[in-house]
Amino acid sequence: MAATSDPRTTLDAFQGTSVLVLGDVMVDAYLWGRVDRISPEAPVPVVHVYERSARLGGAANVALNLAALGARPVVVSTVGHDAEADRLERLLKEAGLSTEGIVRAAERSTTVKTRVISGHQHIVRVDEETLRPLSPEEEDALLQRFRERLSADRPAVVVIEDYNKGVLTPRAIAGALEACREAGVPVTVDPKKENFFAYTGVALFKPNLKELREGLKTDLAGGDQQAVRSAVADLEAKLGNTLSLITLSEHGIYVHGPDEEHFLPAHRRKIADVSGAGDTVIAVASLCLAHGLPPRTIAAWSNLAGGLVCEEVGVVPLDPDRFRAELDRIRPEA
Repeated sequence: MAATSDPRTTLDAFQGTSVLVLGDVMVDAYLWGRVDRISPEAPVPVVHVYERSARLGGAANVALNLAALGARPVVVSTVGHDAEADRLERLLKEAGLSTEGIVRAAERSTTVKTRVISGHQHIVRVDEETLRPLSPEEEDALLQRFRERLSADRPAVVVIEDYNKGVLTPRAIAGALEACREAGVPVTVDPKKENFFAYTGVALFKPNLKELREGLKTDLAGGDQQAVRSAVADLEAKLGNTLSLITLSEHGIYVHGPDEEHFLPAHRRKIADVSGAGDTVIAVASLCLAHGLPPRTIAAWSNLAGGLVCEEVGVVPLDPDRFRAELDRIRPEA
């Protein structure tokens, strides 16, 4: 699809786009309460909980963002044989998302991140998870399911969402990339420190500033454009990726492709919570890439979408109506 000057026409084209999302899924649980006093037992706040909730996290939140924009995502991941996996599948079904890509493994536990929040204040987070890499047998099961969905769903793009929870092992990554190359499907990646350079030859690689620093083992200031350029040149020399999309926090976003580069400033926002913003960015960037939009548009739309979700407390997907309204209002490059 060629780029269009009308964002609404482009957003309409997103409808029904098939996308596979491979990576670590999790349950984001919340205890919502208020703090009125400090504990007499230790100098910590006492949270009076008045509500509990649970949301899809990790790669599943990427799928939620894709679905919000009208795409048809299927998540492929490995979880445990436990009650939290049941809750995860229930949340997927309630969101209208397929569970056909979920593989259960008896020796793993499903990742749960529990956040305790008072008002808009994040008090503490408790993680329950298995960080052990998949066993060879579990890798086989995951890759088989991925290939099955790749054949059945015929996605326009594959998103790999890496949270370093053990699902994306070097062998699983290599097998998935090989299958995508054979099928002629472009791959976008949201990486973490481990396996940073395993994603060779992908269409789009999207680390944030912290991940770029950790991956390249270098100190890097987001406001130093020449340093960012140099780091991305090193990155691309190692990875051989087509596009690099670097989120730079308050410094905006940087995109570099074969023939162009763009630094775009951040939009002024009342930041409430940055959790899940990267999931939104990779979802929007992947759909833009799948529909042939130019690098500047990929960066501009991703930058806008990531900022919007940061105004909400907790991990939330993009509000499509608000996104449309913002695109109409500021008319970023399209």
